[in-house]
Amino acid sequence: MLSAFANSLKIPELRQRIFFTFALIFLCRILTAVPAPGVNPAALQELMDSLNAQASGAVGMANLFSGGALQRFAIGALGIMPYISASIIIQLMTAVVPTLERLAREGESGRAKINQYTRYLTLILCAVQGYSIASVALNAPVTFNLSQPVVTISPWAFRLLATVSLTAATMLMMWLGEQITERGIGNGVSLIITVNILGSLPMALAQAKQMFFPGGNVVPTHSMFHLVTLIVLFFLVVAATVAITQAMRRIPVQYARRVVGRKVYGGQSTYMPLRVNYAGVMPIIFGQAILMFPPPVMRFIGNRMEWDGLVRASGWFEFGTTPAMWIYGFMILFFSYFWVATQFNPVQIADDLKRNGGYIPGIRPGQPTANFLDNVMTRLTLAGALSLTFIAVIPTLLGRHFNIPFIITSFFGGTSILIIVGVMLDTMRQIESHLLNRHYDGFLRKGKLRGRR
Repeated sequence: MLSAFANSLKIPELRQRIFFTFALIFLCRILTAVPAPGVNPAALQELMDSLNAQASGAVGMANLFSGGALQRFAIGALGIMPYISASIIIQLMTAVVPTLERLAREGESGRAKINQYTRYLTLILCAVQGYSIASVALNAPVTFNLSQPVVTISPWAFRLLATVSLTAATMLMMWLGEQITERGIGNGVSLIITVNILGSLPMALAQAKQMFFPGGNVVPTHSMFHLVTLIVLFFLVVAATVAITQAMRRIPVQYARRVVGRKVYGGQSTYMPLRVNYAGVMPIIFGQAILMFPPPVMRFIGNRMEWDGLVRASGWFEFGTTPAMWIYGFMILFFSYFWVATQFNPVQIADDLKRNGGYIPGIRPGQPTANFLDNVMTRLTLAGALSLTFIAVIPTLLGRHFNIPFIITSFFGGTSILIIVGVMLDTMRQIESHLLNRHYDGFLRKGKLRGRR
């Protein structure tokens, strides 16, 4: 594997893509460190401590996906999640709005138009969320009984500056993610989310050390049994994620022999790989993006309308609670099938096989082949979605049962590990395709240089 990394730097195009990706990721991390104008750091820390005590799930999740920017009230506090939310909404609307459905069938031009609509919706969501966060910061001294104001400038000036700066940072992150996908090593948005999650890793390690090895005469809050359980969960989640991501079913394909002039084409056997987890980590990202919004919205409406019941009900939807985990599991199942339904087209695959003289042994070409592929993919998706749900939900429930902080369970046995491992495997697969095209061994081989083109 080390030689594969070294070989990746020997290919000029791949080396340029890797350095380009690192440069843009560095810019994204800068956005999570630049503070928003007009914020009192001491009062902000007091506000975050109060929010963590009252709603650790929602705030912890939002802070995790923003790379700690929300805790610092940086201009990148919204992260890339508004773009994810806009993508979910547009994809759902594509299935029910005839105009968007026609655009999706028009190929590259239609997809470009849909991407443009996604950007417009992202801009609207950023403005709404940025204004909401600014309003929470302004009302924080009264709402959370803080000892000092969070905002040090005029309220309307702060609302304007915060909304504009947070919106601009998210739109810049979205553009950087698209550039990484087109000119980098791919998976731009997923890579930004992964890097933001990894940005909170030092905090998770520090809390784990304080929990198990506080030092001095302080008694640890958890026993060594909990530490061993956490380490075992970490390795189990990583191994299960790798297994599910790499698992596939090989559908045999036979090509008929054709004679064109003096040349003979076809007559060979190959296979069609169908991945068990076809959607990758997208159901996890989509599910968490949706699950972050109900608790703060319910609390905001409940506090405004003085509905104490709605405020109490918001706690049921906090990430980590049993009701929220049930909803989270169902969303993973739904988005797994939704992603396959929008990205996997068995009719087109069957038509391409028939046009090229290929067929699946024992299955007639055309519509029977499409029906066979659809049935196989449905069963594979069920197995992959159930496995993904189990890996994402069970460690989080165990962490809540043992009273382990959210940031620790998310890194050492939760959904963050699923995202990190899944995205890293996809990125390694992208790099490996470049290596194999240049006759270099990939990451799954010994790394021996076989020759140059």
